[in-house]
Parts: sequence; structure tokens; C-alpha cells
Amino acid sequence: MAPHNKPAAIRKPKNFGASVSFVWSYLKRRKAMLFLAAVMVVVNIGASLAGTAMLQPIIDNFLQPVEQIPVAARFAGLLKGVLTLLCIYLAGVCASYLQIRLMLSATQRSINDLRRELFDHLQDLSVRYYDTHTHGEMMSRFSNDVDTLNDALANSLTSLFSSVITLAGILFLMLRQSWVLTLLTLAMTPVMFLAAGSLMKRSSKYFVAQQANLGKVNGYVEEIITGQKVVKVFCHEQDAIAEFDEYNEALRQTATTALTYSGLMMPVMMNISTINYALVAMIGGLLSIFGYLSVGGLVVFLQLTRQFSRPITEASSQYNAVITAIAGAERIYEVMLEPAEEPDPPHAATLVQEEHDFFWQQYGEDGKPSGRVPVAGDVRFEEVSFGYAPEKQILKQISLYAKPGQKIAFVGSTGAGKTTIINLLTRFYDIDQGRITVDGIDIRNIRKDSLREAMSVVLQDTHLFTGTVRENIRYGRLSATDEEVEQAARLASAHSFITRLPQGYDTVIEGDGANLSQGQRQLLNIARAAVADAPILILDEATSSVDTRTERHIEHGLDRLMQGRTTFVIAHRLSTVRNSKAIMVMEHGQIIERGTHHDLLEQKGRYYQLYTGAVELD
Repeated sequence: MAPHNKPAAIRKPKNFGASVSFVWSYLKRRKAMLFLAAVMVVVNIGASLAGTAMLQPIIDNFLQPVEQIPVAARFAGLLKGVLTLLCIYLAGVCASYLQIRLMLSATQRSINDLRRELFDHLQDLSVRYYDTHTHGEMMSRFSNDVDTLNDALANSLTSLFSSVITLAGILFLMLRQSWVLTLLTLAMTPVMFLAAGSLMKRSSKYFVAQQANLGKVNGYVEEIITGQKVVKVFCHEQDAIAEFDEYNEALRQTATTALTYSGLMMPVMMNISTINYALVAMIGGLLSIFGYLSVGGLVVFLQLTRQFSRPITEASSQYNAVITAIAGAERIYEVMLEPAEEPDPPHAATLVQEEHDFFWQQYGEDGKPSGRVPVAGDVRFEEVSFGYAPEKQILKQISLYAKPGQKIAFVGSTGAGKTTIINLLTRFYDIDQGRITVDGIDIRNIRKDSLREAMSVVLQDTHLFTGTVRENIRYGRLSATDEEVEQAARLASAHSFITRLPQGYDTVIEGDGANLSQGQRQLLNIARAAVADAPILILDEATSSVDTRTERHIEHGLDRLMQGRTTFVIAHRLSTVRNSKAIMVMEHGQIIERGTHHDLLEQKGRYYQLYTGAVELD
């Protein structure tokens, strides 16, 4: 992991319009809610400004001595004015409540759709995408970016709209009261905008950098927590702490700078507003003395002057949140633009099961069933070439076959291409050249989900989900009964240790099986493959994580599991492949030897050297 010595490069949205359109594509599904929320904003602002405007007649007619109006009439008029103000403000409160409820509902529904579609899209992405992006980077989309967008939609969007409407309403009322004082107030407006613009420009870029650094911190924390055992076994705790400090310091610097500039917004705007208020009060007082403006009009105008800077300040402060949210939306949008796995042909074959028999259901160009082919497990590679990158070829003209029920083993050094063959057979990756067939059908003409459903895979890296032991085994086939789950556990030699767990099959597994040994986790992994009951079995270093004693236990279960199934085995322990029908010895992406265990020993080639220990399998 490379050290990180400086803040992340400042990045604003590359395509602001496309990012806004992406967000709007979710919001527009709630047009009615958004329209009603906008109406409630206008009603709320109208009520607030109407209440301010009502102060003038109340002050001029009922609070100042007016000889021609009796005291009782003035009191009655004052009471009526106060009640009218109460009704106006009550209407504003109700409108504000409805606006908040409508906006929150529209926002949460939109974010719910966004999260669901983002998660759905991630399921459709190829394994290549996951191999080239860190888990922390992807999690950052769900946590930081979605949450930031959520906050902006719930608060900033309404605040910006409200600020514009409020500013327009205030200017209208100001002009009604006094055009002279309005011009004085507007003369200070460029100063406000210059100050706000300068602070926004400085703070917005640091808010974007803060978001990027926050994603890096979260990604690094997840990476270190996931690999905590590796960190401890190599005594890199202090190195991890030092590197985290660098990421954390970069986040602190950008966050501090962003919040400093953002925090200056309010006091700067308030000071400018106070200066403007003082000038308006002095000149307004003179106008009132000389009869050009009533006392009530002056009070109302001063109230409007105090309110004038508020929408500008609010809009300025929300600008940073909007820029950060749009930058986050762009990061989400980039994921959504990632191409999904190549779609299956329209008439791709599907897997169907009748009792314990599997068939490939084929279709004609008209979409109608054209016949069935029994799933026997006949697998063939015909001059297959493949590379994860165009400039580096991993497999070179590989040809092999596995007849139904045969066990084919692959041995060779790390990087020879053994696991790549499995990745191609399961269509995690598509081949560059050649052809792979199952029961005579090109796998590119079989639906991916059907192809994978026809295979049970036991990977070297076990992964258990939070849930009971029974649920983790049943993950191989969700329709399996409790009896079938236990039968699969017996087949994998896992039943005995499961019954010794505190709650047996109902024991809850947490933390990816942290309360189980590595061998026990692998046994559950094998039981999961057994319950799938698929005609093709793939074992990718299935026993590499277990001890010799446990290996002997599960070998008997694997032998039973492999009966009647075409099996592909990748193994470092050569003792586990001796009974294979054919052993493929691979080096540098090519099969250099093939044959049975005895045939290869008689050849005294690479396999013989590996088996006798003349060379090590690295």
C-alpha cells in the first residue's frame, strides 16, 4: 500500500449537466410531491412576508396616537390585526410542516430507488469489475456518496428554491415601501455577492476534496479490518496506524479548510448586513422625520433589510453542499454506467430439472423450444486463448476434454493458469479465442445463470454469511429441505462437528465464520456445494486450508460427492489428485503434460519431479 502524503486532488463534477440529469431521473418519479412541496414553500414564504407587511398598518393605525380613532376602536383594530397575524403565521407553520414531510418523502423514496438500482447493477457487473476495484471504494458509493446526496436533496434543494423565492418577495416589498432605501440596499448587494462568491469558490473545492478523502479513509479502514490477521501476523500494526494517520490527516486538513471558509460565510454576511442595516436606519429615519416614510413603513423596511441577507447567506452555504452532492452523484453515475455482463443471446439454452435429471432446454430463432439435451457433463476446451489484459496472454491454445463422470485435475505453479480455466468455464470471464462446450453446446449459447446452476463450486477462499449453519449450507440450493441440508453435511463430513456446536445447525455464524476453524468453514463450504446437487463439480484448492487429518475426513465425502459428476480439481497437494482420470500439468498458460498418475510418473517429466520433491510446487 503506497503511502499517502498529501490531500486528494480536488475534483469537481466533470460533467455537471449529466450528473444533475442523473439525479433528476430519480426525482422526477415524484413530480407531484415535488410540485406540492414547492407550492408549500411559496405559501410559507408568502405567509412570512405577509406577516412582515402587516406590521405597517398595525403600527401606523393602532400603535401610534391617532386622534380621529377612538381608543376602543384602536384596541379592537389591534386585536384584529394580531389575530390576522396569528392566522397568517399558523398557515405558514402548516405549510412548512407539509413541505418538510413531502420533501422528505420524495427524497427518501428517490434515494431508496437509487440504492436499490445501484445494488442491482452491482449484481450485474462482471467479476472483472470486482477484481479491479477495491471493496472500500465500492462501499463508499453506498455510504458517503449516497448519504451526501440524500442530505442535499432533503435540505439544500429546498433551501436554494426557498432562498430565491424569499429574495424576490423581499425585493418586491422593499420597492413598495421605498425605492430610495431599496436602491441603497441593492448598492450593498454586489459586496455581499463578491464576499459570498469568494468564500464559496474557496470552500467548495475543499468540500469535494473532503468527500474524496473521506472515501479513502473508509476504504482503508475496511481494508485493514478485513485483513487484520495478516496485519498482526506480519506485525504491521504501527505501519497501518502510520498510514491511517496520513489518510486521516489529509481528511482533517481538507475538512478544516472547507469548514473554515464555510464558517466565515455567516459572520461576514452578518457584518455586511449590519452595516447595510445601520445605513438604512439612518437614512430611513431622516425620510420618516421629513414625512416621506411612515414609522410603520420604516419598521417594516428595517425588518426586510435584516432578512435580505439571509437568503443570500443560505444559498451561498448550500452551494457547497450541492457541489459535494453532485460530485458524489457523478461517482455513483460512473458505476451505473459500467457495462453489465455481456447479455445472453435471445435464444440461449436454459437448464431445466425434472426430479434428479437435468436437461439443456434449447430454443429456435422463433423463441419456441426446439429440443432438450441431457446434462451429462461433457466439457471440452478447443484451442482456448485468454488474457486478463490484451498485452498479457494467460492461456495459450488450451485444448482438453472431460467426459461425463470423469475427474480432471490441474497442477502447476502459481500463475500457470489453473484458476483461469475455472473462471472461463463458469463464464466469470469470456474467452478471447477458441471455444468451450458443455454437452456439445457452446457455453456462450447457454444462459449464464443456467450454466452456473449446473455447477457446484468449492473455492479456496471460503465465505460464510451472517446466519445459521443451516442457512449457510442451504445457500447452495434455497429449496433444499432440512433433511437434504443434513444429508449434504454428512456427505461433506461436517455433520459431526456441527452437532457439537452450541445450537447445532441453528448456531448463528457471524463475522464470516470467526467462531469456526478454517477447516470447519471449508467443510461448510463443501456441504454447500453438495446440497446444490449439480452435475458438474469444481474444486479449486478445496482442501488447501485444512489439516491433514481433516483432509482425510473430507476426501471420503468428496469421493462420494464426485460419483457420477464431471469434476475439475485444482490442487497443490498432489496426493489429492492421484485417482484422477487425467492430470493436466500446466506451466506458463500451456499444458505441458497430461495423463494418469502412473503415466506421468513413468514419463519422469515435470509431474515426476513435483511428486518426488525434486522441484517444489511454488
